[in-house]
Amino acid sequence: MPRALSFADRTWFRRTALAVAAGLVVSCGFAPVSQPWSVWPGLILLVVALRGASVGVGAWLGWAFGTSFLLVLLSWVLVFEIPGAYVALAAFEGLFYGAFGAAFAALARLRAWPVLGALAWMAAEMLRSLFPFGGFPWGRLAFAAVDTPLAPIARWLGVSALSGAVFLTAALAVWAFLCWRAESGRVRRLALGAVSVGAVFAVGAVLPVGIAGDGRSMQVAIVQGDVPGTGASWYGEQRQVLENHVRVTSAYAAQVRSGALPPPDLVLWPENASDIDPTTDRAAGEAITRAARDVGAPILVGAILDGPREDTAYNAGLVWDPVTGPGDRYIKQHLVPWGEYVPLRGFSEWLVPLLAEEIPRDILPGDESGSLPIGDSVVGTMMCFDVVFDGLARSAVLGGAELLVVQTNNATFTGTSQPEQQWQISRLRAIESGRYVAVPSTNGISGLIRPDGTVQATAPQEEPGYLAEEIQAATAVTTGTRLGIWIEAAASLTVALVLLSGIRRKVRRR
Repeated sequence: MPRALSFADRTWFRRTALAVAAGLVVSCGFAPVSQPWSVWPGLILLVVALRGASVGVGAWLGWAFGTSFLLVLLSWVLVFEIPGAYVALAAFEGLFYGAFGAAFAALARLRAWPVLGALAWMAAEMLRSLFPFGGFPWGRLAFAAVDTPLAPIARWLGVSALSGAVFLTAALAVWAFLCWRAESGRVRRLALGAVSVGAVFAVGAVLPVGIAGDGRSMQVAIVQGDVPGTGASWYGEQRQVLENHVRVTSAYAAQVRSGALPPPDLVLWPENASDIDPTTDRAAGEAITRAARDVGAPILVGAILDGPREDTAYNAGLVWDPVTGPGDRYIKQHLVPWGEYVPLRGFSEWLVPLLAEEIPRDILPGDESGSLPIGDSVVGTMMCFDVVFDGLARSAVLGGAELLVVQTNNATFTGTSQPEQQWQISRLRAIESGRYVAVPSTNGISGLIRPDGTVQATAPQEEPGYLAEEIQAATAVTTGTRLGIWIEAAASLTVALVLLSGIRRKVRRR
């Protein structure tokens, strides 16, 4: 292999431009462009840019790729009108892609570099899901692959393996081209590369998807109450949001009583349906009880509950029975830093004084599974940002969840690509878990997703409405749910061992 490219080489600027272009092209695989096939040419450009680079230049190229990719992907962050924070977020998260670029530059010197590169990508995504402040794995390659033949891999090997398969096929395409340029065995090597790429896609395409196990039928209602403004202003808007969900639930109950719709087994409200703690505010609690009795079924309420101190709170999914009232609850585990709580509050408020007014109290995280008994069913709920993390869906399914629910409030991001990107993730969770996924949102996107990732129903956005749908409960656990986390860990360990072995050999030679 030729000597590694360093910063002194004149071609590094051209490679930087190639890496930036790669990031922009890969971003087109996600909403709002939503052209998943653009991910492959983007990754091919990235691999071409990284091949032959030194570790230092590889880190730079990876960072350039990641930052350009995230600046497009996370453009919805600009709704907070703090451009500096938006750029800083993209640049910081780009460091994880920089780490990947450095690792890939070292691994690209080995014969099995396409496979090792895919494992390194999986490891980089794992690190993004852990650090800092609990991680921010938004934009994983798997999320863009939900409408490709590779998507079933998530059900059988997990979401991380799907990301690895996407990168592997792009790397194999570059490998096949490099083989074509070789002096001997061109046709044989090119054919081997084409067969390898085709084999990965063929395996993904033939893997079955659908309901995991054969459970009973359930009648589910999803309520979208809509919000005035963003629904966050204290106190009038928050009271109005709760009243909206009560009113829509009552309208649905009237249809049930008339016989136009079958009675529900459970009713699902979105995150922040009640930002007034209904367990301490008598009027709020009575309103929810009235709605539950009206519809004759328990309601899963997204509510903000008071914390142990005045400056703290919990973001919860709360089961509200028509007879006994509030019962089991799930406390959101993965909170949005500088969105739901303020890390390093003293320093952060000094840097951005507006935080003291916008986020006066910190939401506290929970630590228990989202599997909740509701009536005769077990529902696995996740609150908005939770859906990005594999572990939470896994714990809910292993806890017996027959249906997954993503309670979300995307009102702040109305008109941006954020709701569509989250919808893509929810669809992949359906494939991975082999379960129906219900998404109640305050003003959209609300809908029901089948276990194969296709959409069964959606409600009109930015207006009140409800969905009444029949689903099938899931009773089995997919191998992707059970083994995905271990496959991801094994990939990361393999990359670490290979890199350490290379460092050891280099030290010995010196």
